Amino acid sequence: MTNGARNLLDTFVAGGIEVCFSNPGTSEMHFVAALDEVPALRGVLTLFEGVATGAADGYGRLAGKPAATLLHLGPGLGNGLANLHNARRARSPIVNVVGDHATYHQRFDAPLQSDIASVAGTVSNWVNSATRPEEVADLAAQAIAAAVGPPAGVATLLLPADASWNETAPAIGKVGAKAGFQPVSAERFSAVVDALRAGARVGFLLGSNALVPAGQLAAARIRAATGSLVLTETFPRVSARGAGLPQFDRLGYLGEFARAQLADVDTLVLVDAADPVSFFAYPGQPSRLCPESTEVLELCGPAGDAVAALEALAEAIGAPATAPVSEASRPELPTGALTASTMATSVARHLPEGAVLVDESNTSGIFVAGATEGAARHDLCTLTGGAIGYGLPTALGAALARPGAPVLCLESDGSASYTLQALWTMARESLDVTVVLLQNHAYAILEMELARVGAHAPGGQARRMLELNDPQLDFAALAAGFGVPATVATDAADFDRALAEGLGTPGPKVVVAPLPRL
Repeated sequence: MTNGARNLLDTFVAGGIEVCFSNPGTSEMHFVAALDEVPALRGVLTLFEGVATGAADGYGRLAGKPAATLLHLGPGLGNGLANLHNARRARSPIVNVVGDHATYHQRFDAPLQSDIASVAGTVSNWVNSATRPEEVADLAAQAIAAAVGPPAGVATLLLPADASWNETAPAIGKVGAKAGFQPVSAERFSAVVDALRAGARVGFLLGSNALVPAGQLAAARIRAATGSLVLTETFPRVSARGAGLPQFDRLGYLGEFARAQLADVDTLVLVDAADPVSFFAYPGQPSRLCPESTEVLELCGPAGDAVAALEALAEAIGAPATAPVSEASRPELPTGALTASTMATSVARHLPEGAVLVDESNTSGIFVAGATEGAARHDLCTLTGGAIGYGLPTALGAALARPGAPVLCLESDGSASYTLQALWTMARESLDVTVVLLQNHAYAILEMELARVGAHAPGGQARRMLELNDPQLDFAALAAGFGVPATVATDAADFDRALAEGLGTPGPKVVVAPLPRL
């Protein structure tokens, strides 16, 4: 005999799950104990549930398969909810295990009792609860299948303590083969071909499934043949970038910029992307970003084969076999003051081949995309759901998903303060992550948004809600407290040197970059 917890872990391993990011409590102790019996599942402790869920997001994006999380009851799930929101938007494969009170204990409404399923449903595409140990293995297999998709997403399994500790026969749930992407329908395909042949101004908006090298090269061929506008979504889950790939602008974050990009488009073709809308409502401004006259066609959605659709489209219109791509370039050493521009130049200079760039630089990173077009080939992860505090945990998960690949995280000071505890886990696991901590002592994006929503000029009270300088945060000391060495850069050349040393040295490290506000 065994118990439900052991069957759960055995099913996870059989289903391809290798890592579990956790912050457990009393109701999860039998899961924790079973880790000693199932060494193929690596348990990674985090100091906050938002780090665990963000790390699972990063792992799922880069590994292409699920990580698990282990969370403590409803409050633990609640603490991880913001990064599960980002993961849902990224369609990251994650299996959450949320411990629950024993089934017979739930009716007493103990202090930690809550409606876990309702909360989990806001971020999950599958939610279920194992009420008996005999159910655990099959439900775990269902959770893995739901997480893998396509489309991939978050699956949440509630595990009452008695379903975990009670004895049952050994069992491993059967996880079927991953379903393939769906072919694009002939009707959708023909509609796009007709629009291209009609001579209308056609634009393409590429989402994450199209932003692998093959998809980008096919889109560039279509652009070369037709003169179509090609944009990528504002915040892609993962985008291949760098030398040897085409240059595409991202759809602007600011609605005014995005509307200008789309102003002349007669037909917008969505390739694993949504009809674009403004991130927020603004007085007197439309929510949709396309002109009302623009026809919107969906070539394929999240479950569609975006690469095959773009390649077939290129062939159907007789596109050239190749199209222009970015040439490799290495900028000169920046000098003078450390600014957002010189910081981006150094990133482009030193980004290693095959690196993962996790970007939560916000306003401080405005020049990074342009600077890195000809940099070494890398994968870019961005803030899909807009809930800040994703960068450090995502970098942690990415490092475990891509062992041996250097990870560079560009992190703003406001966002870092949400999940700085991720540094401790990076140190504990000896992960090769270099964090550039961009410190402008403010929620600078909110200073901009204050004016854009039409609020009055800020007075003293309002400014105190947006500034981070009273007192100033000492990130070098904070990093050291979590076990990660830190350097504070003084100027552009000093930052360039510190970044090169950080990327060239194994293990986690932090480079603090004091920057003026833009």
